[in-house]
Amino acid sequence: MQLADVVTTSATVAATRSRKAKVAAIAELLTRARGPELETVTAYVGGALRQRRTGLGWRGLTSLPAPASEPSLTVLEVHEAFDRIAGLSGAGSQAARSAAVAELFGRATAEEQAWLRGVVTGEVRQGALESLVQDGLAAAAEVPLAAVRRAAMLAGSTVAVARAAFSGVEALGAIGLHVGRPVLPMLASSAPDLAAAMAKAGGGAEVAVDTKLDGIRIQVHRSGSDVVVATRSLEDITTRLPEVVSAALSLPAESFVLDGEALALTAEGRPRPFQETASRTAMGDGVEVTPYFFDVLHLDGHDLLDSPASERAAALERLVPEHHRVPRVVTADVAVAEEFLADVLRSGHEGVVVKGLAAPYDAGRRGASWVKVKPVHTLDLVVLAVEWGSGRRQGWLSNIHLGARDPATGSDQHFVMLGKTFKGMTDEMLAWQTERFLELETSRSSYVVHVRPEQVVEIAFDGVQRSTRYPGGVALRFARVVRYRDDKPVTEIDTIETVRSFLA
Repeated sequence: MQLADVVTTSATVAATRSRKAKVAAIAELLTRARGPELETVTAYVGGALRQRRTGLGWRGLTSLPAPASEPSLTVLEVHEAFDRIAGLSGAGSQAARSAAVAELFGRATAEEQAWLRGVVTGEVRQGALESLVQDGLAAAAEVPLAAVRRAAMLAGSTVAVARAAFSGVEALGAIGLHVGRPVLPMLASSAPDLAAAMAKAGGGAEVAVDTKLDGIRIQVHRSGSDVVVATRSLEDITTRLPEVVSAALSLPAESFVLDGEALALTAEGRPRPFQETASRTAMGDGVEVTPYFFDVLHLDGHDLLDSPASERAAALERLVPEHHRVPRVVTADVAVAEEFLADVLRSGHEGVVVKGLAAPYDAGRRGASWVKVKPVHTLDLVVLAVEWGSGRRQGWLSNIHLGARDPATGSDQHFVMLGKTFKGMTDEMLAWQTERFLELETSRSSYVVHVRPEQVVEIAFDGVQRSTRYPGGVALRFARVVRYRDDKPVTEIDTIETVRSFLA
């Protein structure tokens, strides 16, 4: 298949707001993919490369050769070219990378160059988020969508199950939880208070109220003496967390998959700043990271994904000692839950997660079974632009423009601006973000630096009010920066619907 076919489909998907039309276009393209090119076509129609990193950025793509007059690139040629580029390192790699870019882009037409630049920088604006690609794959392979979704969750991506989908339902069903292969984690929705969260998750029945730890989300796989530790984005960080590996090897089982958090603690047992856990800068000072687990997905040959949360909790208690379990209380009484929340906050943690006891582990999904409650409301947003500071902040990028995800467009790369803030920034943070956002710069207008929407930031706020000033129709009251989130992709930031749910 030629790259031009993917680019044409991308343009077709971008040109319509109809979900049905988007899915039809994606399905038609996937139907024409053959053999080893199928995985790459699946990734490309979703607006992503298969390589996690290429060493390329916006600045490396500013001086491109003249475009080709006719399309000639195949999908596999492009994938192989990016493989070679991603593998370059050491002395002379920069020159070699520039030459490889010139060769690849020199064979691309103007339309293909624009698409390639977009896919490298994460700015393909076609509205084909992963759920739509899954819909298209199910339609093209003529298999149930539910089978595609479950297989993708367990395999870690839609690309990983594309070939199985065309082999049929049985092949998809054979993709199960495999110890050592991380699965997409279950996620929590939000509620403004405990009463709302307990009603949402439990419907009046007993719920588990877990302490919400402010650490690194970890998924720990053990098979015999082999241990794998992965992040929420499925990145392998085993070598960075030797304490977690040691804790996993101490547990009385041969194989398991655990879900939890790892965080650095003070001598008094209170959580250290998130940045110390995330960066491990404290390792040289002898600060250890402690793992805490709140769920078990597999135990000694038995998958527990579809078991109710109450059964998984019982299995977790048998396997993991109390000092490595996330503190929790099980209750249907809001007053008991509020007392527990107060204790959690006094201990320095950020809130709780309310969990329905009958719910299975819904890998990769954010639903009503897990609901987080934080007394200080926070949102994970993306930075769209930054303004140069004045006065004491002269020479630093200061005021950040905040965006929420707008899933109504059918895209996980469409953002709605809902305000600005310069509050909560230390001098250290100002210096860091000036360097960071200049790396992400796409253009300037007056004193505003526009950036690629890649950097996630956690914002605390006191409330949400209606506003005609911003495109989202709402504005945050007293928004201030809590921290920058390098552990979270923009596909997982909060939506404009979530922001509007806080309207008084």
